[in-house]
Formats: sequence, structure tokens, C-alpha cells
Amino acid sequence: MTETLPTPAETDASSAPAEATTAPQRQGRQDGRGRPQAKPQAQARAPREVHPALRQLFALYPKMFGAQFLPLKLGVFQDLLALHPELFKRDELKVALGLHARSTRYLESVASGLQRHDLNGEPVEPVAPEHVHHAIMEVFRRRQARSNQDLRPFARAQLIEAIEASGLGREDYLLCIRQQDEVSTSLLDDAFAELAEHAAKRDALLRMFEASGKTVAEFADMYGMDPDEVSRTVEWARADQAKQAAALAKAQEVTVAAEAEAEAEAEAEAETMPEASPEESTAKAGTAP
Repeated sequence: MTETLPTPAETDASSAPAEATTAPQRQGRQDGRGRPQAKPQAQARAPREVHPALRQLFALYPKMFGAQFLPLKLGVFQDLLALHPELFKRDELKVALGLHARSTRYLESVASGLQRHDLNGEPVEPVAPEHVHHAIMEVFRRRQARSNQDLRPFARAQLIEAIEASGLGREDYLLCIRQQDEVSTSLLDDAFAELAEHAAKRDALLRMFEASGKTVAEFADMYGMDPDEVSRTVEWARADQAKQAAALAKAQEVTVAAEAEAEAEAEAEAETMPEASPEESTAKAGTAP
């Protein structure tokens, strides 16, 4: 039995290229002018391994954990444990839901103002304003860190929508979201300034409309405006006025209640003070000037 020897071509293809490819790695590749060539871009990172519990959740509830994420109802962790006690371990499910809730896609769904949904994909309750706010800011930070474009205008527009949807005034909104950093404070200042400008324009249009004595259609025709837009703006402005009046009345009620409470406390303190004995009264009278 004769041994088959490799041909010269086979030898060149196996051993020689190995040396040729290792040498440039040590010396560095050069272009035609002898300068080192730019390093090739790093390969894309491999996709992260999906948590096994998340895979199971996707199979069970594709409406909530599938292509589109929706804000989850409060208490969904307990619901899943009750529905699938044999499938999910408590600690593993807690980790999986934490990963899901911290993902950018989930935060985007919260930031968009969507309602919370149950496991069947049905809306059940609104997301609290503070959760919407923090989701907007977290998505903004993540995207701004990877972008050369200034994304502040987009974040400000989202904050304006969130503030309007919350129905809260500036003080109540700031009290609701509590802690905030310098970036959040700056964006909120811009958002509230723009909201104040819009409110002033709505109020001005309402005053013009009421002073004109015209119908909505007549007023819109007189100024070349869309009647539907005029109607919405007038209703919005009147709602603003009603909200301001309610806030003022509430503040006055709080002030009156505080004054009444302080007066009641003073009266109670005066009633509980011990009366002076005859000897003390005589002594005080004797020392009186």
C-alpha cells in the first residue's frame, strides 16, 4: 500500500499561508505609503442569553412579553406565582421580571403613557406619573449616551405630554416625582415654561372668543382658523381656569383649616393650665408694683 504524499500546491495552501497570516499580526498591516492601516471594526457582540423564565413567559403570554412590550399591572408577580406554581420558582421569576422591567423596550412602553395591562393584554389602570417620568428620563439617558444628536427636545416633548396627562400642576408634579438630578431639573424647567406659554395662548384665545360674542364657527371663520381646533382650545382653556379655581379653593380651605386647628390648640392649652392657689395669688399681688 503506497502512501499518498501531498503535492506542492497542497503544501503551500496548508503551511505557508499560516505563516503569512501570523507575521502581519505581529508587524501591523501597512498601506501603500508604509503607514499602518486602520484597525477593522470590532465584531458585533453576541446577543445576550435570554433568561429561561422569560422564554416561558413569552410562550405563555405573547401579548405581554412578545414583539411589543406593554406596561404590566401592579401585582403581576403574585398573579404569575398563583397561576403557575409548578412552573416558576419565586426567585427565578423575580429576577426575570426585573430584567424585563429594566429593559429599554419596556421602559419605552411606560414612557409612552400606555396603561398597565393584565396578563391577557387588557388595560386595567394608568401608570403613576412618577413612573412615567422616571421611564422617560432613563430612556433619554440611555439613548443620549449612544447618540451624537441632542435628544433633549424629544425628551422635553415627552415630559410635556406626561405632565398634561397627569393633570397635575407644577408643585404637585415635582412633589410626586421627588428626587431629580440636574438634567431632569433642566428639562422640567423647559417643559413647564413651554406649558405656561401654551396656557397663556389658550387663555388669550378664550378671552378673544368670549369678547367677540360669536359662535365657534363664526369666530373661526373671522380669523381663518379650524373650527374644531378653536372648539378644543376653548374647552381646554376653560378646563385650565376650572382647575386653577379648584386649586385656589383647596389652598384656601387648607389655610382656614390650619388656622382653626391652631386656634383650637391654643384654647385647649389655656384650659389645661392649672389655676393659681390663693397663696400664690396673694404673693403675686404683694409683689406687684
